[in-house]
Amino acid sequence: MGSKSMHRIRRRFAAVAAVAATAVAFVPAVSAVPAAAEPLPQEVCGPAAAGFARCFAEVDSRPSGGFGVRGAAGTTAGTALPDGYGPADLRSAYRLPATGGAEETIAVVDSGDAPNAEADLAVYRKTYGLAPCTTENGCFRKVNQRGDAKPLPPRDGDWPVETALDLDLASAACPQCKLLLVEGDDAQFASLGAAVDTAVGLGATIVSNSYGAPESSASGDFAAHYRHPGVAVLASSGDEGFAVPNAPAAYDSVVAVGGTSLVKAGNARGWTESAYHDATSGCSAWVGKPAWQTDPNCPGRTVADVSAVADPETGLAVYETTVETGWTVVGGTSASAPFVAGVIALAGHHDQYPDASRLYAHAAQLNDVVGGDNAGTQECGGDYLCTAVAGYDGPTGNGSPAGPAAF
Repeated sequence: MGSKSMHRIRRRFAAVAAVAATAVAFVPAVSAVPAAAEPLPQEVCGPAAAGFARCFAEVDSRPSGGFGVRGAAGTTAGTALPDGYGPADLRSAYRLPATGGAEETIAVVDSGDAPNAEADLAVYRKTYGLAPCTTENGCFRKVNQRGDAKPLPPRDGDWPVETALDLDLASAACPQCKLLLVEGDDAQFASLGAAVDTAVGLGATIVSNSYGAPESSASGDFAAHYRHPGVAVLASSGDEGFAVPNAPAAYDSVVAVGGTSLVKAGNARGWTESAYHDATSGCSAWVGKPAWQTDPNCPGRTVADVSAVADPETGLAVYETTVETGWTVVGGTSASAPFVAGVIALAGHHDQYPDASRLYAHAAQLNDVVGGDNAGTQECGGDYLCTAVAGYDGPTGNGSPAGPAAF
């Protein structure tokens, strides 16, 4: 990288530190969209107030969802399956076995109640031929942030879409895993952090968190909730492009999961991947450089560590009936975190994640994602912090799953 590009990077990091030092929450500006533009993916959760997180799920708002013309029941005309990638697609793309993980419990933490979560999950799993995962058979459990089945918190806006995405993607990666849904009273970091602690206390071996807010001087107050030796804790990197990194993804005890665009191809793998243009990457102004990260242009913790499909335009089929009317195509790094949680479950090494260091030691066993960037209007000179290059980079980390071996 040239000296001018490096100078731009350093100036940007100085600006990031200045913003983070004075703000408890950072709300990125929303760019104007030309009237004639194709509909953009819609954020499920709006900007978060100070002290709160927002979910990172994004719904593909195009009439076809990016996967052809929809039929009357929300399926593509002439096919039996919904629009969007399903479990078989993801097993093919990431070379995953159809079995494994039966002894693992994946917890997903979300804000507010998703009243139809179990019923919606049943439709998803039946549609794709996955075994039932229910309260009755002991596979599914839903509790509040204190671990009780009742009372459950009130619904929090459109968070049920996030909940459905989390449960469906964990199921897609690891159909035999048990699922624990822990619902925070609200989206305050204190509530969500308490829900993470509860998940671990109830026996979760892997905890997936598809939410966050730009880090700040207050972020450290909640870091302990995401540090549980013996349990793998994951967090979505976010969907703001190259920016201030989000907490909890920026914590050094968390596996930060970035995003890719996944497209079927005629190559040996059968698929190609590039950086998802909105996946958040960045250099932490508050968390020091972990010993297991050696990238040169960030003096602090760099986000992300690993990645998987996240682009709503190459998105996932999700079934949800509290907010939506059934099948829809959903993405965002909200999808990649629970999916990678399922891959960790398949590998069976959840106790080897006090941090993300395992994925650096086994980077050669991942798909190295090369191509695309998340720079948007920012200047980063093609640097690895915002561009998917050979080896480690910010948007996609060390790469995406190529089977469970790296995990």
